[in-house]
Amino acid sequence: MTAGQIFIRGLWKENPIFRLVLGMCPTLAVTTSVVNGMGMGLASTFVLICSNGIIALLRGFIPKKVRIPAFIVIIATFVTIVDLVMHGFFYDLHRNLGLFIPLIVVNCVILGRAEAFASRNGVGASLLDGLSMGLGFTLSLMLLGAVREILGNGSLLGYTLFGPDFPPLLVMVLPPGAFVALGFLMAGINKLEERRAIHAGEEYAPPREMDCGNCVLCRLGEGDDGGAAA
Repeated sequence: MTAGQIFIRGLWKENPIFRLVLGMCPTLAVTTSVVNGMGMGLASTFVLICSNGIIALLRGFIPKKVRIPAFIVIIATFVTIVDLVMHGFFYDLHRNLGLFIPLIVVNCVILGRAEAFASRNGVGASLLDGLSMGLGFTLSLMLLGAVREILGNGSLLGYTLFGPDFPPLLVMVLPPGAFVALGFLMAGINKLEERRAIHAGEEYAPPREMDCGNCVLCRLGEGDDGGAAA
């Protein structure tokens, strides 16, 4: 697989949110604004890049039976760095994201890439995979945050977009609004992908990962005595 294919895969073909449907907890919880989505996405990107690189570097030394605990320790190290840096230099954002920063440790996107890619590929490819997946995750959070902020507050990045008579849809900044916005965005992206496939003369099939029985994490251990990552 070429570097370009690895990069495009994380941004579109295997986008963590809209295609693989992973990391839904922070996706639905923190995307009440673009800034919150960008903060969570960049924090996760840093952890993805660093943990992928270290895991790829140490993959030959980590015993297969303890690989998952080892991956979590490595991931937790970089999450702690992110947590302390954000608390010290970006306190308001750190307060808004709250508990979801430490919960990056158990984000399925990060653990899934560690198991599915970094533990099986070289350092360079793993770093690029972490960057592409992280950027795809960040852009998706920002898009979802923008939709919810515009419809729920009538503003974007703190700037008012409409006049004082605009009736905000407050539900969009509440938990139900996150599900509604995510559902419409996923439907739109799938429709775009279907149209692209038709124009290219390809047969379109919805992402298999959206079916729980075909979850990408559940398939990681197929043919592997170590079992799948849960």
